[in-house]
Amino acid sequence: MKTAILYREELKEYDFGLGHPFAGDRFKVFMDFFREHLSQDDFQVVEPQYATDDDLLLVHSREYVNFVESFYRTAALGLGWHSSGLYISGDNIPGPGAGKLNEAARLVAGSSKLAGELSWEGKFDQAIAIGGGLHHATSSFGEGFCIYNDVAICAKNLKQNHGLERILILDTDAHGGNGTAKIFYQDSNVLFIDLHQDPRTIYPGIGFAHEIGSGAGEGYTVNVPMPLYAGYDSYQLVFDEIVFPLAEEFKPQIIIRNGGSDPHFADELTQLGLTLEGFRMIGQRVRELAKLCGGKSVDLIASGYNLKVLPLAWLSLICGLTGKEVQLEEPFPVPERLKKDQALAETGEVMKEIKECLKSHWKCFENAS
Repeated sequence: MKTAILYREELKEYDFGLGHPFAGDRFKVFMDFFREHLSQDDFQVVEPQYATDDDLLLVHSREYVNFVESFYRTAALGLGWHSSGLYISGDNIPGPGAGKLNEAARLVAGSSKLAGELSWEGKFDQAIAIGGGLHHATSSFGEGFCIYNDVAICAKNLKQNHGLERILILDTDAHGGNGTAKIFYQDSNVLFIDLHQDPRTIYPGIGFAHEIGSGAGEGYTVNVPMPLYAGYDSYQLVFDEIVFPLAEEFKPQIIIRNGGSDPHFADELTQLGLTLEGFRMIGQRVRELAKLCGGKSVDLIASGYNLKVLPLAWLSLICGLTGKEVQLEEPFPVPERLKKDQALAETGEVMKEIKECLKSHWKCFENAS
């Protein structure tokens, strides 16, 4: 079977305007690069549909959906600004030249929902939604360039409408997925593992190892705060010591991974240390993980804030996920200090802290010391 690439040109409207870090040209830049480097015999581009109100209401409040509908239609006219703080943060307010954000946000949500269904139903080897992974939005608040939380919509749809009971969400975005964490914080049907830069050094400032869920969901939120400049070896260690043991015990029915290129050493908003080979490794490890659930995996890719890095890192992820071989060169010289993963020892200490926090919830960590 082929790999589904969910994409349509209207994604370019997910654009907050001039000077904003998140512009809609990223999607065309990537798709042009993708088509130049990978054989279309192995992939099928699938056009997603816009999310309906019912889709959005799986996760978001009616008040928030109504606000988004009206605010983004009127904001371009200079109207509605006074009420924005109730429902969105300042970094979600559009500026001059912004796209049709309400429509585009619905398209992202519809795309990720469909990707989950295509994978679960076994229609493709993998389903990759370009534009997905807007993990900062909560049920009633948009922030961090995220309007609707498509990651949560994908998972909630599979849970509520398709009967899944064990969903693994693996978030490898450099920023902590605070919205996704909050939505599933008390839910034992969703194991949320989040690899992100140390929250003491980056937005959104949460996602520490001791934040492990509550109530029925205690132990099912796993935060992995990566030390500054953590690279290939550190990420490999996290997969070996945290991700794989938990996944093997949890036995997911499907895996949803989200995250783009912002853990790259040359990203303009972050301070991690991955190279292109590191992104390929993440894709490979997710492909290995998916063997636990019959190969059923969804990938949601949107983030990254250096356009010279973004298409290469996204393609590296996809090559790892699919096993395709493409020779890609780093767009910038790797700094000497990053050629060896200087953060590995510190990452090892983080592993000990995580296991200590979780050992009463998971057998794989019960002997951790």
